[in-house]
Amino acid sequence: MHRLIIERLTHDLSVLSHAAKAAHEAAIHEENIPDNKYDTLSLEASYVAQGQANRAQELKHALQTYRHLALHSFGEADTIRLTALVTLQDEEGTSKTFFIGPQEGGLKLHVDGEEILVITAASPLGSQLIGKSVGDEVEVGDTRYEIVDLC
Repeated sequence: MHRLIIERLTHDLSVLSHAAKAAHEAAIHEENIPDNKYDTLSLEASYVAQGQANRAQELKHALQTYRHLALHSFGEADTIRLTALVTLQDEEGTSKTFFIGPQEGGLKLHVDGEEILVITAASPLGSQLIGKSVGDEVEVGDTRYEIVDLC
């Protein structure tokens, strides 16, 4: 899981860096020099470039954090904390798996045909899971889930 997150962040950073560079070049290209005060193409491109550069910085920080992240081993008797892979099951038997990471909550990964969602300890679900064990329950909206696996 850890390796997949690093690979995904590295890929996303590469794509975003190229996009930011292209947006920056569009912002400063001579064809985009405004003809009048209503011509905002260059200004808009500079906003896009700045937004992409900001997101690239966030990704660089997240990538560095994940590269230095100490992974923990978990058994079924342990409590949930950072780097746990947690599987929840609802009353109908539907399972969902989450990785509790330090950043990049919302990142979706696919492992062996299963979707795994990265959440942070600060997220509503993450804060409910921290300190719980296999067999405990959490509530998400109107749905009650049982913690069925921890690794």
